Amino acid sequence: MLTLQTLYFEDLAVGQSESLVKTVSSSDVIGFAEVSGDRNPIHLSEHFAARTPFRTRIAHGLYTASLISAVLGTRLPGPGAIYLSQTLNFRAPVRIGDDVTVTVTVAELLEKGHRARLACSCAVDDTVVLEGEAMVKVPSRAEMEAGDPRG
Repeated sequence: MLTLQTLYFEDLAVGQSESLVKTVSSSDVIGFAEVSGDRNPIHLSEHFAARTPFRTRIAHGLYTASLISAVLGTRLPGPGAIYLSQTLNFRAPVRIGDDVTVTVTVAELLEKGHRARLACSCAVDDTVVLEGEAMVKVPSRAEMEAGDPRG
C-alpha cells in the first residue's frame, strides 16, 4: 500500500517521477472481474486461457491501468488531483504472478488551470506492457487553503 503524499502544483517539476511495484495475484484479477463485471474467461479460467495464444490467464488491461490511478491518487500528484484524461496503449500481457512496475513522470506543466501532463508506463521486467499519458488538474496550495481544490 502506498503512503499518501500530497504535492501541489507549485511542488511539481518536469522530469519528477514516482513508481510502485505490484505483484499481480489471482485474487486481484478475480476481484477486478467482480468489480468491473468483465468475466472474460481469459482472465478467470486456466482451462480456457490454455487454448489462447497467451497459454495462461492474463490480467485485465484496465486492472493494469488502474495501478496508474493508484500512483496519481496517492503519490504524484496525490490527494486532491483530479483525473481529466488518460490514453492507454497496451503492448504486452500481464500474467498472474508478474511484478508490474508502474512509473508516472511529469512531462509538462500548464500554468493555466494548473494542469499536469504525465507520462505513464507499466513494465514487467524490461518489457513495457502499457504506456500512455494522463492529464490531471493539480490543486495549488492557495486553492487548498481556501478550501476549493477545483481552482
